[in-house]
Amino acid sequence: MDALKQTACAAIDQQADQLHKLSSEIWELKELAFEEHKSHATLTQFLRDAGFVVEPRHKLDTAFVARWGNFDTHQEGKPHVAVICEYDALPGIGHACGHNLIAEIGVAAGLGIKAALQAANHDLGKLSVIGTPAEEAGGGKIDLLKAGVFDDVDVAMMCHPGPFSDARPIFLGGKRFNANFHGRASHAAGYPWEAVNALDAAVLAYMNVAALRQQMRPEWRTHAIITKGGTRTNIIPDETELRLQVRAPNDSGVAVLEGKVKACVTAAATSTGCTVDIVDVPKPYECLVTNETLARLYETNGAHVGVVFPQEGPKKVLGSTDMGNVSHKVPSLHPVYNCNTEAVNHTHQFNAAAGSPDAQPSTIAQAKTLAMIAVDIFQQPELLKTIQEDFQEDLKQL
Repeated sequence: MDALKQTACAAIDQQADQLHKLSSEIWELKELAFEEHKSHATLTQFLRDAGFVVEPRHKLDTAFVARWGNFDTHQEGKPHVAVICEYDALPGIGHACGHNLIAEIGVAAGLGIKAALQAANHDLGKLSVIGTPAEEAGGGKIDLLKAGVFDDVDVAMMCHPGPFSDARPIFLGGKRFNANFHGRASHAAGYPWEAVNALDAAVLAYMNVAALRQQMRPEWRTHAIITKGGTRTNIIPDETELRLQVRAPNDSGVAVLEGKVKACVTAAATSTGCTVDIVDVPKPYECLVTNETLARLYETNGAHVGVVFPQEGPKKVLGSTDMGNVSHKVPSLHPVYNCNTEAVNHTHQFNAAAGSPDAQPSTIAQAKTLAMIAVDIFQQPELLKTIQEDFQEDLKQL
């Protein structure tokens, strides 16, 4: 391990207790999407105390950017590395996706990278720690992308806790849409023949989607819930709502599956005599594009700090993330790491694991790994060229 990497890791180790405390505070707050005001204040104060130039409430009320380096002028050939924090929780189950640990990693990696930049005897590049709200619901990163926050970023990195480790996880692209069925109400016992049953339409649409799954590709996913199904048993409903989501590993797969599911919906409307309005939900999440050069750097550097990679086997298909949208704009890394638990995400058990001291060793190791990747990028200008070449090739495959 070279001197700057040692400096980065030492800086993280020196703050390990404070970083654990920071993570615990975020875990206790368990603030929901776009409501992370106290978490935002806690994180920005920590970074300000660490010497960063902090822009709180940057473009969004609970987003921030903490910078280190010369941002006054464009530095030709000098990389701009960003590490990402998430800190929103889930309703009812707290930090059951471990975003308190993601925030800790982003801050800790920032401390390590800053220490390495300070120790270098010349200007190597720029660092941003970007706080991104509302990953679980609302797509905060999509708003920040539209606001230009990532426009001058060369590389974006974060790590996500889970019950397994994978440098190249499959996070699916996804689209959501609502189907509003319109029929005609009538008395369910006295005049059922006068009705056009909107609930039948919603149920048939749901069952059409269920039947479709038999012919879906293994990595495709679709989900549906009936959110409006009537008010009284003796009134045949004239208005119902079905909320649907489709997911696939690439844009073309999402488009194909979206067409199939929407056909299920319109067929249900036709067969029951209803009409239907299909309304797309804004800000769809795009599939995650993992940059191969960054993934290899992650594996190489992670091995120095005890990050364990399992034998290659069948890939686990995960959910969706707005980091996918970032990865379509900027070369990105978003590995999953085992935070010392067998509990799966979005459960009470995982929330407990995310708040446990047992998660700290692996979390600190992830922060060190990201910091060492940044050192490699700063010290080896040719790496950025390779990263960009990978990125352009990846985009062609979407």
